[in-house]
Amino acid sequence: MRLALIAFSIAAALSACATTSKQATAPLPDYFGTLEPFASDAVYFVLTDRFVNGDPSNDQREQGKAKGEAFFTFDRPVPDAPPGRHDNVGYLGGDFKGIADNAQYIRDMGFGAVWITPIVDNPDEAFTGGDAVKWGGMFTDRGKTGFHGYWGDNFYVLDEHLPSPGLDFRAFTAAMRGQGLKVVLDIVANHGSPAFSMPKDQPKFGKLYDADWTLLADHQNLPPAKLDPAHNPLHAWYNTGGNLAQLSDIDATNPAVLEYFVGAYSQWIDQGAAAFRIDTIPWMPHAFWHAFVQRIRDQRPGFFMFGEAFDYDANKIAEHTWTENAGVSVLDFPLKQALVKLFETPGGDFATLAEPLHLSGGPYANPYELMTLYDNHDMARMNASDSGFIDANNWLFTARGIPVIYYGSEIGFERGTGEHAGNRNYFGVEGIAAAKTHPIRTALARIAKVRAASPALQRGLQVNIVLQGDRAAFYRVYQRGDEHQIALVLLNKGDATAGYSIGALLQAGRWRSALDGGTQDVPDNGALRADVPAHGVQVFLLDAPVTQPELKAALDKAMAGARRPH
Repeated sequence: MRLALIAFSIAAALSACATTSKQATAPLPDYFGTLEPFASDAVYFVLTDRFVNGDPSNDQREQGKAKGEAFFTFDRPVPDAPPGRHDNVGYLGGDFKGIADNAQYIRDMGFGAVWITPIVDNPDEAFTGGDAVKWGGMFTDRGKTGFHGYWGDNFYVLDEHLPSPGLDFRAFTAAMRGQGLKVVLDIVANHGSPAFSMPKDQPKFGKLYDADWTLLADHQNLPPAKLDPAHNPLHAWYNTGGNLAQLSDIDATNPAVLEYFVGAYSQWIDQGAAAFRIDTIPWMPHAFWHAFVQRIRDQRPGFFMFGEAFDYDANKIAEHTWTENAGVSVLDFPLKQALVKLFETPGGDFATLAEPLHLSGGPYANPYELMTLYDNHDMARMNASDSGFIDANNWLFTARGIPVIYYGSEIGFERGTGEHAGNRNYFGVEGIAAAKTHPIRTALARIAKVRAASPALQRGLQVNIVLQGDRAAFYRVYQRGDEHQIALVLLNKGDATAGYSIGALLQAGRWRSALDGGTQDVPDNGALRADVPAHGVQVFLLDAPVTQPELKAALDKAMAGARRPH
């Protein structure tokens, strides 16, 4: 009997140990905003022709000159500029070499990707139709060239202004990868070049060619209503309805259109494009983009894309993120609108950012995969002070989303200017030299490098603690498998140092400052205290699994509401 009791006691003890072991090794709950690999890379957006002229031999300075002043393509100043101001609608020489030669400059700021404007062939003359370009004017194209790349006539052929000997697109992407930078390619499918209103039809305008330069489509300088796709095969690629600024409006219902663009853009992926930015995504129906994305991802599973749906209504732009539609990310214009209001004017309230974040129950498939920005080439640059830019960058590189910075914003370049008024001006080696010691760039590089080293800031759930006045405090938490990190972000956009004492949801442990390497030991039910300088940021990291009950509950709730159900 005694032996039986001993045996029972041993068995019970072993059973208890086994139960404890199971509990100890139970998997941790997953906490993440996104698992998208591209979320690791902040994006620097370059208008290629306006960045740096690395190779003057490809400038094509004689292009169009033989036909007279109305046709030449290089260096076409916008008339009637105010004193001391300038803009240009001709080519200015920026090219692949200019970007590759300055890749380290971009990498040193903490970026992991460069978004470049379209690389496909554009017409070789200035456009002679439409309304004349004027200072500050919108949708005026007479006298303008395809320097920006968005007037494609052959989507299979590289534009002659971009490559250099030994540096075609494949070599360019390889060179950028060698310096730690992915290339995001801007793609267009809804339109080609300006197509009508010319006094006399111009070569390549309103036309589409295949890889062998066989003519597939021709607007023939006719307005859309006069096209006859039923009887003229060259018209069958174009819509007969509305248009934007005389651009050829491509018909998405023509099956040949899908085949053409899938073929064209597949080859650029084969040559090293790491992601796509989709221009004017709402101008083609959801069915077209769904099919296009599916075809691309059949070849390259998980290939990352984000669309431009230029609208400040989150419910409208969110439709493009749904799997039943394109199933891609989008540029976050609603948040952009709130950011500009906040950071352009001193005294704004961080509370205005809470709603457009859509952290839970929002319309997006996943708000953490949105591309966040405050300006770009299609709108006025942000008109903020240096401090305003610094504050905006501190937010972009710590809050949810994937940051996008437009070239020159690291020095507040041409701040406040719109199209045809300086927004797309040439940056050059002079701009890069000025940037290297500029306070905006110094602060940008500091926080961008923190994000580049922090999985929580790249992919973590966001839980807000304080968004009020000049102060913001929030957690970013990433926990999956063996990787776990809790980040506490403290932002101060005020003009004086702000003292923080954060106890809400705070987990005990040794927190380290990502910016200065200092540590702070926080006991159970304690508080983390820090001074944040004027227009500054602090990021504290705890590399440990989540154990604090209130934080865990908040994360469980955030995890449940972050993504739209399929």
